[in-house]
Amino acid sequence: MEVRQLSDPADADWLEMRGALWDRADEAETAAAVRRVVAEPTRFAAFLAVSSEGQGVGFAEVSVRTDYVNGCKTSPAAFLEGIYVRPEFRRRGVARMLCQAAQRWGRDKGCAELGSDALIDNTASHGMHRALGSRRR
Repeated sequence: MEVRQLSDPADADWLEMRGALWDRADEAETAAAVRRVVAEPTRFAAFLAVSSEGQGVGFAEVSVRTDYVNGCKTSPAAFLEGIYVRPEFRRRGVARMLCQAAQRWGRDKGCAELGSDALIDNTASHGMHRALGSRRR
């Protein structure tokens, strides 16, 4: 398994998993968001976890935020905008690898912290955050 930074806004695995995470029906909106991530590498990044067979199995998108980030004490802070791992690849360390890539990227951008959030009813995300050692603040 390897993690690489995405630079192709037409990456099929990224687009498919992004649609699964955010259930976006508006393809134009999705395409614009993906182009923005690729076009503004000082503010945004996306990472793709790839299996040894070359299949994209998970992705994470991260940004640099200078506004208040819940739970963070410093600014700017890296913020995990979204993370998704295909169900058949969960509980194999993929999310950990993606979060580590996001943290490294954030540190390279001058961020001391990585923030994240999840909807109150998203128990799968809460479990992932706990498993990765996130603390609720």
